[in-house]
Amino acid sequence: MTGRRALFAVPVLGVVTFGVFAVAAASPFDPVKAYTGTAGLTASQENLDQIRANLGVDQPLVTRWWDWLTGALRGDLGDSAVMRMPVADVIGERLGWSVLLAVTAFAVAVLLGTALGVLAARRRGGLLDRCACSAAYTLEAAPAFWLGLLAIWFFALQLGVLPAGGLTDTASDTVTFDQVARHLVLPAAVLGVSQTPWFFLYTRQGVGDALDEDAVRGARARGLAERTVLTGHALRAGMLPMLTLIGSRVPELITGALLVETVFSWPGIAAATVQAATAVDFPLLAALTVLATAAVLLGNLLSDLLYGLADPRVGFDG
Repeated sequence: MTGRRALFAVPVLGVVTFGVFAVAAASPFDPVKAYTGTAGLTASQENLDQIRANLGVDQPLVTRWWDWLTGALRGDLGDSAVMRMPVADVIGERLGWSVLLAVTAFAVAVLLGTALGVLAARRRGGLLDRCACSAAYTLEAAPAFWLGLLAIWFFALQLGVLPAGGLTDTASDTVTFDQVARHLVLPAAVLGVSQTPWFFLYTRQGVGDALDEDAVRGARARGLAERTVLTGHALRAGMLPMLTLIGSRVPELITGALLVETVFSWPGIAAATVQAATAVDFPLLAALTVLATAAVLLGNLLSDLLYGLADPRVGFDG
């Protein structure tokens, strides 16, 4: 299964990149106007045509896609027209901050959702269970950007305990660990909390079903401690359904990260993605889309690997 997924990723990435170029070509936005800005209003048609040729947007769709694809396979992602720099440099400067935010938020969601799910499953129908389920269903319907604005209003404006956005303090010219950590708290917490409901509900259901199994009842009858029963038996069995959730949550995590980065002015790839889309920046747009698609495919592959490690009856081949 793992090998098939890896092989399947190659044609998927090729189709996705072609789709990006096709959609961008059908877009009403003119990349030349986005590149020239106000200067394009007074430029001659000859100059505009020359810029169009320099950007390569005067070529047929298939030619543009093929030139970019063959260059990408050689390690050359092209130059970003809107950023006025190589695409590899644009991604290199921003990707690390996006990964830091996404990984931190994902860890928050998994740990918080798992802990609450186990506690709620232990006494289903109790006060904690009812409150946690109500909060989870409410958060499912709350957009990440709305949670971000609410967090800024409360923690930054009302309490003044955390910065409202950015990567460092306004008066600082250097990036330090302390500043990054403080500025990371709100966006990572908002993104993590927005992803928590699914992990909570899956864990609650899985652990609750496991507690009703004969093996767990037998462990309790043998006098094992409740913590051992929960963590050593029920949690392990109940975690299997949640592992399949990891891959499916990656697209939502990426979308949420883009919204949260925008709200908190986090210097990740969100701003580059928006500018690439509105300016029809073919090389940058294609590279960012491939990056997001690869993250989704890796998420599904990771889900399969974790499931296989947790349940030896599941093979990695086949």
